[in-house]
Amino acid sequence: MPIYTVAQGDCLSSIADAVGFANWRTIYNDPQNAAFRNLRPDPNVIFPGDQLFIPDRDPGEEPGATDLTHTFELKRSPVLLRVVLLDEDHNPLGGIAYKLSMAGTVIEGKAGPDGVVEQTIQPSTCQATLSIKLARDDETGYTWDLQLGALDPETTITGVQARLNNLGYNTGPLDGIKGHRTTDAIKEFQTKYELEVDGIVGPITRAKLVKVHGC
Repeated sequence: MPIYTVAQGDCLSSIADAVGFANWRTIYNDPQNAAFRNLRPDPNVIFPGDQLFIPDRDPGEEPGATDLTHTFELKRSPVLLRVVLLDEDHNPLGGIAYKLSMAGTVIEGKAGPDGVVEQTIQPSTCQATLSIKLARDDETGYTWDLQLGALDPETTITGVQARLNNLGYNTGPLDGIKGHRTTDAIKEFQTKYELEVDGIVGPITRAKLVKVHGC
């Protein structure tokens, strides 16, 4: 099988589904992807341009009597979308009702006590819209357009910008440029968590950003 080059919007689940594997771990754990695992120890965050070895599929064999009709069920690992809802002080919004729209389907539910929204999605899903209302008389509420598979590694400027934006620190557009808005957002984050306020994403700030963001 060929080498697959990751594109923006890809995730391991969508790649596995596209090439015919029921579980992304079959690709990720292949011995020939050892270098990729070292580069991307968090399988949820990969980067455009990364290269993956795609192993050959094992057709497998199942016994079955001839002259009979047999039904085989392919068991796929579920793909989950997880979002954590936090207030402006970063406390979880537990029990908040939400609507999740994707591929023409609207799912309604309530966030868990830890503010977590979790839904099973199709591997190919790359966009969704999440809406909440903080109170019954809240006429507008809040709506977010979710870009699935678009989070870059924390070692990139776009990865830092995306995580800060997701946490409410406004860096502006994800342009990969460490300008004044991004630097100010970094300082605001450092101030919040009592880190050295220098506007630089060093090892300590980076580790804290990943921890607070969740990935």
